[in-house]
Amino acid sequence: MHEFILPFGPQHPALKEPVHFNFEIDGETIKSVSIRLGYAHKGIEKAFESRDYSKNIYLSERICGICSFSHSTAYALTVEHLADTPIPRRAEYIRTIFLELGRLQSHMLWLGIAAHEIGLDTLFMYAWRDRELVLSVIEKLSGARVHYGCNLLGGVKKDFSDASISSLKSMLSELRPRLSEYISIFSSDSAVAARCKGLGILSKRDAMRFCAVGPTARASGLSSDVRSTGEYAAYGYLDFTPVTEKEGDVFSRVIVRLKEMLQSCDLIEQALDLPPGPFKTPFPRKMKRTEAVGRIEAPRGELFYYLRSNSSFIPERVKIRTPTYANFSCVEPMFTGYTIAEIPIVFASIDPCISCTDRMTLIDQSGNKRIVRGDQL
Repeated sequence: MHEFILPFGPQHPALKEPVHFNFEIDGETIKSVSIRLGYAHKGIEKAFESRDYSKNIYLSERICGICSFSHSTAYALTVEHLADTPIPRRAEYIRTIFLELGRLQSHMLWLGIAAHEIGLDTLFMYAWRDRELVLSVIEKLSGARVHYGCNLLGGVKKDFSDASISSLKSMLSELRPRLSEYISIFSSDSAVAARCKGLGILSKRDAMRFCAVGPTARASGLSSDVRSTGEYAAYGYLDFTPVTEKEGDVFSRVIVRLKEMLQSCDLIEQALDLPPGPFKTPFPRKMKRTEAVGRIEAPRGELFYYLRSNSSFIPERVKIRTPTYANFSCVEPMFTGYTIAEIPIVFASIDPCISCTDRMTLIDQSGNKRIVRGDQL
């Protein structure tokens, strides 16, 4: 067989955001792969250092339009650790509801893309149709569909009314049977089995070795979910067990996300039993700690924030590690040994978010500044 390098991206019909791969190919078989990032750099971490803590909560939402509330929650949680200021329990429940609504719409967006990648365009349209149910409720609750603007340092902006709770319950009752039908379709359709089962396998050992996170890790048998620790929002008060599968292939990653959507419905319903009390608390202008970390379970996995403070109400350093960056190291064993035709669905199976991932850091080496692309620090 003739060996050659196949470039893939940064612009390609199978890519929704720019990223570049070099595949080493032997005939039709993939022997190895390398990744190059840096095409969607926004200078976001540096921008945090020129705004005060309260204004940065809106900047954090702009890192990604799909998981915007996850970013603002992780940021707010980290600043609240810096100030050593806990938020009211009612606010924790409201944040949980928004986080699970965000997980629902993110997974449904991914479901449509995954269906499109394997040629099930009708399912793509149905998934995105039903995603509108979730987005419409989010718009009713927050006034926006992408950047909710609901988080505050010390809580949330507004409380839920009886009408809001009624809208949520109505949406859940309509959405649940449709999600169950999607699970049935993906579990029984021969086209799905041919394109997903036994492909893109990430073994449990490799998932541990490459530090996979989120549904990518859980599909390989790792019960890794920050929600299960009960460290943030209201998850410690709710009945929750991470969804896992054992095969580690594309099909397992599909099933994990489908089951998580039903689980999100359950968590929202539990969280609608809101405790009484305030939904925000006054936030101090002085930080009690010099540095803090915060982590939450975003739709794609563990989202990690690090903040360092100084004497002003402006952060001295903000560092963000997103789940897609953690999962990028896992793609080589997923691709190796498979064929060119499987590249789009195998890559889509980690639910990559390049907008979240791309960052740039300036490193001073012996007095010379060198640009490093991606989350290198």
